[in-house]
Amino acid sequence: MNINLVTSNQGKVEELTSILEPFGHNASQLDISCPEIQASTLEEVVDFGLEWLHNQGTKSPLVIDDAGVFVDELKGFPGVYSRYVYDTISPKGLLKQMEGIENRAASFKCVLGLLLEDGGTHKFVGECNGNIIHEIRGDGGFGYDPIFIPDGSDRTFAELLPEEKNEISHRGRAMKNLLSFISEKGL
Repeated sequence: MNINLVTSNQGKVEELTSILEPFGHNASQLDISCPEIQASTLEEVVDFGLEWLHNQGTKSPLVIDDAGVFVDELKGFPGVYSRYVYDTISPKGLLKQMEGIENRAASFKCVLGLLLEDGGTHKFVGECNGNIIHEIRGDGGFGYDPIFIPDGSDRTFAELLPEEKNEISHRGRAMKNLLSFISEKGL
């Protein structure tokens, strides 16, 4: 199956492609300027994106993705605003906001939206729990990867090899759910 990935984020393209290809699926990037609404959940953002892309007649099947890091002590912030926070204050700014906070528990969440050729839509969720560390570590990954250590690891996402990260990450888990669906439906 050839799946179009709707994103301008090259890091997401690389991650999603590396997960899809071993299962015999091809991935192509569609760099479409899809409007992203301000909403209270990732699911609402994905629902809007899927409907908008369908109404534009965008070539399907396609996958869109919205993800965020949710910090417990900040009541889930930056969450759905993770990209905006990243663009305005960066992970260093988030670390500054967390100075003096002892509980560093956080989770990454990803919602993937799949639009099929018949117009059917499906969502797949993946989560990964962990902690925000006190400094930036690692050269891999993208986004908040250098400040997030997943539970059970002593390395940040940015210090893990891509295949290690894909095995446990929020996006990797969401993709496993999507791949199971594709397999079950014989797509």
